[in-house]
Amino acid sequence: MTKPELQENFRNRFHKEPTHFFFCPGRVNLIGEHIDYNGGKVMPCAISLGTYLAVAKNTDKLLRFQCINFPETVALHLQSSYSKTGKEWFNYPLGAIHQLLQNEYAISGLDMLFYGNLPIGAGVSSSASIEVLTAFAISELFDLNISKTDIALLGKKAENEFIGVNSGIMDQFAVAMGSKDKAILLNCDTLEYEYLPFRTGEYVLVIINSNKQRSLAESKYNERFAECGAALKLLKKELHAENLCDIDLQTFQLYRHLINDPVLEKRALHVIAENFRVHEAKEALQACELFTFGKLMYASHQSLKELYEVSGKELDTIVEFCKAYDGCIGARMTGAGFGGCAIALVKKDSYDDFASGIVNYYDEKIGYKPEVFASAIGDGVKRL
Repeated sequence: MTKPELQENFRNRFHKEPTHFFFCPGRVNLIGEHIDYNGGKVMPCAISLGTYLAVAKNTDKLLRFQCINFPETVALHLQSSYSKTGKEWFNYPLGAIHQLLQNEYAISGLDMLFYGNLPIGAGVSSSASIEVLTAFAISELFDLNISKTDIALLGKKAENEFIGVNSGIMDQFAVAMGSKDKAILLNCDTLEYEYLPFRTGEYVLVIINSNKQRSLAESKYNERFAECGAALKLLKKELHAENLCDIDLQTFQLYRHLINDPVLEKRALHVIAENFRVHEAKEALQACELFTFGKLMYASHQSLKELYEVSGKELDTIVEFCKAYDGCIGARMTGAGFGGCAIALVKKDSYDDFASGIVNYYDEKIGYKPEVFASAIGDGVKRL
């Protein structure tokens, strides 16, 4: 949607002009899955799809939420705090506003019109996009001067405490801090980060949406979070570690007997091995060894399938096709899993053939079609 189209929609709905426009991208995680809440390093990047916001202040002491993607129109009186209401989309901007109010930032009434072109519930951070977008826009509108890092932390708190999903910082950080043509290597424990040039050369990053919807709050995401905590508690009987990712593979092999539970042992092994794969992936990108990076993507998916058990037949079918396709050098699920998206590195001149082939293969195996699109690596949240 263009800015003039968004402006016209706002005018038709609120009968006045918007004063500001903002955009926040979604993200894919290139490698390093389910380790952000275990103190590990991840490698996300912002993508070109995301969420748009047209906004204007009002003097009615009301928060008015509308979204072109959804039919609900919501008007709430401005108050000092809010609670989650059902499963409606507006809980995400409301959660961000709630956290701003808890931090004693003063705001007035707002008329807000959102529009998103991210697939919802597909593991590309549509929720983090709207949380960070809302907090950033309010910071700009009211001259609050909140740093992008603090906006990411605020968005995470909204996700954890308001929405009720025990996610780590990766999603909010990636959509806030993204940089064009760069991956972010992020230490989720310390928030130390660096940008890595993502040079794909003759290959293109492809996102494949399985079109299987899932809700993190209702999935086994929180269960995996708890399993990791249980495994760490058992390892800490003899090891000094604040997070599972503080433990290296060699040390884990020596002390894995402390867990004495095959399921918890698998969860811990994935986390620790995946954290090591992220370090290998950094070296591969810096050396422009894209084939090595692709092999690490495949290894990551295999671990998520067998050890962490968060992929499912839909995502496995996508990766199965990718492994057999000559023009693809790496693929894996991205995001929390249980449906959602996979990513792949595909030769640019094979993209059309790849897209057609995977749609047919997936439809035959699963019974409905996936969505396939090539992704640019874009900037983080910004004013338009």
